Amino acid sequence: MTTDASDEGFEGATFIRRNFRGATFRSCDLSGVTMRSVDVGGLDIDSHDLFFGRLVVNGVDVVPFVEAELNRQFPGRELQQATTPEGLREAWIAVQDAWATTLASTPPTMFDAHVDDEWSLAQTLRHLVLATDAWLRGGVMRIERPFHEIGVIFTGAADMGFDMSIFRTDVPRFDEILDVRGDRQRMVTDFLATATPELLAEERDNPWGGDDWHPTVGDCVRVVLEEEWAHLRYVRRDLALLA
Repeated sequence: MTTDASDEGFEGATFIRRNFRGATFRSCDLSGVTMRSVDVGGLDIDSHDLFFGRLVVNGVDVVPFVEAELNRQFPGRELQQATTPEGLREAWIAVQDAWATTLASTPPTMFDAHVDDEWSLAQTLRHLVLATDAWLRGGVMRIERPFHEIGVIFTGAADMGFDMSIFRTDVPRFDEILDVRGDRQRMVTDFLATATPELLAEERDNPWGGDDWHPTVGDCVRVVLEEEWAHLRYVRRDLALLA
């Protein structure tokens, strides 16, 4: 099996009668790709940002159907785009309840289990610590050094020049992870308890840098919610496969 991690691009290219059967595309830009007369049996797509665009299959945009089904499978997920303080508080309660249910039903033997290169439950909780640190502590609160050492950052961060020395290289105990995770959950709860429409409308810098987008405080909170729901879906998917 060949793995290609080069920077070579294929923008605007045309592939005719090429065999990509069983191939895996990970962290690739496939936006605007056009497929005609292709065999797609067993095609498996997972995109965190699917609801921001369109995915057209045989002339039908299937994104609304995918979103509706995910909202059915994960009650409360539909609240993640709330814009009011009350709506965001309700959305936060819903996703935390969903996570509590998953944690309560997962045996300790599965905390570190994972599927292929996907994160385990323990690693996922550590990533959610990082997500809260980035978007709440860094983005909203403007804390200069927002990251806890227990966090797990996204794949490829080192190649982007991110200082990885911030994070632990040893594997923390699960109770340590839960302690830090619980602290970050309380931070979000406490912040939302006093959030006002005026505060949510304030502009902030993107915590990951760049000048192409200046999110509002509300945007930062919604990113936290999106991270929570997306990674809950990944965890439940993988735990079902491992069962």
